[in-house]
Amino acid sequence: MTTLQLDPTKPDELALAAQLLLDGRLVAVPTETVYGLAADARNPAAVQGIFAAKGRPSDHPLIVHLPSAAALTDWAEDIPDSAWQLAKAFWPGPLTLLLKKSPAVSPVVTGGLPTIGIRVPAHPVLHQLLTQHQLAVAAPSANRYKKLSPTSAAQVLHTLDGRIDAVLDGGDCSYGLESTIVDATSEPLTIVRAGPISAKQLAEVLGRSVQQPHEHNIKVAGNVKAHYQPNTPLLYASFADALPAQATLAQKLAILHLGPVPKTLQPIWQQQMPADAPSYGRKLYRALADADHAGAELILLESPPRDEAWLAVWDRVKRASYRG
Repeated sequence: MTTLQLDPTKPDELALAAQLLLDGRLVAVPTETVYGLAADARNPAAVQGIFAAKGRPSDHPLIVHLPSAAALTDWAEDIPDSAWQLAKAFWPGPLTLLLKKSPAVSPVVTGGLPTIGIRVPAHPVLHQLLTQHQLAVAAPSANRYKKLSPTSAAQVLHTLDGRIDAVLDGGDCSYGLESTIVDATSEPLTIVRAGPISAKQLAEVLGRSVQQPHEHNIKVAGNVKAHYQPNTPLLYASFADALPAQATLAQKLAILHLGPVPKTLQPIWQQQMPADAPSYGRKLYRALADADHAGAELILLESPPRDEAWLAVWDRVKRASYRG
């Protein structure tokens, strides 16, 4: 299979992306978070193709991307007022609502679960694609299962070239981390995947607190211990403390750092990361991909801060480094 690289600034190529989706094919699309591997969410056979292309287990639920909140009732039922409040405040944007699915929704989309994750993306290219053609797409990250999420079309092609029909090149993603997922099926509302929108922001809209447990057993996109992983083993540590022997003994070391690199380390590749959480999150996957291609035997990441603003970054770092 030849994977087409489509330019959304050309109307005929944007229309081709829409037609491919309507024909049951797979197209990688840009979102403001990461690139997604899209299939027509109304076509169960097409959605099954996502699992095959990614090597993703079929019981791992997908997120459906809609053109607007007006389409929400086509996909979910018993929608609480709190969900409508959040949709009004944060859509289009990097917020996914977990709701009770409509009986019309195929269990292929939801991994057999009675709930469905839904959001309205803010990326102008995907928003135009969905609204012009009244599409709804199931779209997990456009990568091989458990590997680094792509934040550019080039990263998509690095792992999925020849496995999907096309990639719609919308440039680099503005957030770089996956959406916040909020379980709105019961009270109090609970964040079940950390992302760009914080519990504090949600609470300000709702006028009440939103829970955010460090761990939970709710099956949602991204909730596996090993995820978002480079091929090279990743280790995180505080440079202010004693460094692990694994890092000091590595002959080929790649480093992502915030402050000065200890003189005891002699990396073959290094990159200083931004000091603020949004910028750090935007660059994390790209930096890990670059480190992965540096020929190192270990990637060492200096531990980021641990306050609330960094929860989404910490979530990805811990899953990316998990070697259970």
